[in-house]
Amino acid sequence: MIARRPLWLEDAFGGEQDEEAHTRELRESIGADVCIVGGGYTGLWTAIRIKELEPDASVALVESVFCGHGPSGRNGGFALSWWPKLETLTERVGREEALRLARESERAVAELGAFCEREGIEAHFHAGGWLWTATSPAQVDSWLGAVEAAAQVGAEPFRLLPAEEVQARTGSPVHLGAAFEAGTATVHPGFLVRGLREAALARGVRVCERSPMVELDRDTGVVRTPRGSVRAEAVVLAGGSWLAGLREIRRAVVPLSSDMVATEPIPERLEEAGWRGGEAVSNCRLMVHYYRTTRDGRVAFGRGGGRLAFGGRVDGTKFEFNERQTRELSEELPRLVPFARGAALTHAWGGPIDRTTDGLPFFGRLPGRARVVYGVGYSGNGVAPSLTAGKILASSALGREDEWSGCGLNRGVPSRFPPEPIRFVGGLVVREAVRRKETREDDARSVDPVTRAVAGLAPAGFFRVERGR
Repeated sequence: MIARRPLWLEDAFGGEQDEEAHTRELRESIGADVCIVGGGYTGLWTAIRIKELEPDASVALVESVFCGHGPSGRNGGFALSWWPKLETLTERVGREEALRLARESERAVAELGAFCEREGIEAHFHAGGWLWTATSPAQVDSWLGAVEAAAQVGAEPFRLLPAEEVQARTGSPVHLGAAFEAGTATVHPGFLVRGLREAALARGVRVCERSPMVELDRDTGVVRTPRGSVRAEAVVLAGGSWLAGLREIRRAVVPLSSDMVATEPIPERLEEAGWRGGEAVSNCRLMVHYYRTTRDGRVAFGRGGGRLAFGGRVDGTKFEFNERQTRELSEELPRLVPFARGAALTHAWGGPIDRTTDGLPFFGRLPGRARVVYGVGYSGNGVAPSLTAGKILASSALGREDEWSGCGLNRGVPSRFPPEPIRFVGGLVVREAVRRKETREDDARSVDPVTRAVAGLAPAGFFRVERGR
């Protein structure tokens, strides 16, 4: 029987009763200097950063379920940089600022590890690097644009690996080459978010779970929940895909699912296959496959680009588990990780991704008399970037004028998708074309011109790739 919930959350919080025991509902009206809406990585890093900058500031955080219930507890645990998006960063913020942000994103990975060590957070931080691989002939050399962009600014974050070395490191003959980025890591998402929650509480942050925001007064800075409210000088909206419900952000973000499965522990197979380095692995598909090992010898395997939300509505259990996606993942896993064939799947789950047009997040301020700031749009790469986001949002919420409030990503909505229903219907058509195209490429079959043209309408993926180089 496959558990229909994230492995990470089960490890960190146990069963549903244990999760309930860890929550504190807001049942009164309180005041605070800053109110943060959202208890994932972004909200928690922002709270911690505010207390570092201004220890006497009062901070309240409200979360709809419990900290980590959203994407922060459902992701693959890849702590990656923005080096693969350097070209897109340059287009968004200019060459100098793009280089600064790429370097800061690399430092954020190391800073995450150092924070966990200093705070005693056993988040299974492992600096094993990231293999950005080709698993079909069509994907070979897709990383060259990012490699060349980095070289032009004097950076060398990647090392190109031949097929033989990638196959030896992963135990899988499907890999045809890779760009390896050493300055990345993996974490246990559940243990990380639990540790950040404890770190925030230790600094005096009031964390209120089972307390969804039901109303926001942009003029008075009041956040209302079903049984309480917070009146604050500044409000930080860190709700991920749920922010697509705001009118200013609705067309800038498309919520779509990413789905994962985890095998039973198979440490002997990992050892025999040669996958001993704990590298994070993802290929160059638009509907990217991503996979990694765990400390107890499991393979956690996922794929992005699943279900879409109409009108930006992320509700119910639509994004949490999907039988079709689980079945497809169970079929794709042995092709990419052959030694996992026959291993029992113990967990299957999904979660929403806040996808932007260029795959990068953006930050800004909503209109109104109160200071209401937001950050959204990680597009599947938020574990380490959320630490940087916390710096941007903390400085913005506190009204500070520094390198973070003045960051090139902190300029509001950069671009928009078409309105509904064009976005949803068009998204379905493009998604199916991408699925058809990449399935044929996986089998080394030709792709008809119409399918290729329609698939080409898809926005940038998790990372920009250069086809046919």
